Amino acid sequence: MGRALFLSAFAALHDPISRAYYDKKRDEKKKHNAALICLARRRCDVLYAMLKNKELYRNPTPSAA
Repeated sequence: MGRALFLSAFAALHDPISRAYYDKKRDEKKKHNAALICLARRRCDVLYAMLKNKELYRNPTPSAA
């Protein structure tokens, strides 16, 4: 399961919002793998909230990101 989340985070680097989060973590002096793990955790939190609230994913508005 963890590898799937890691690979999902790696693939998500093409998304501008995910890339901005990754870049923010890199600016905090985290190494590449650590920043990807942070992004994977964030994506896992979003997935959990979607399941808990029984909602579909909605792309955040630029002002919320």
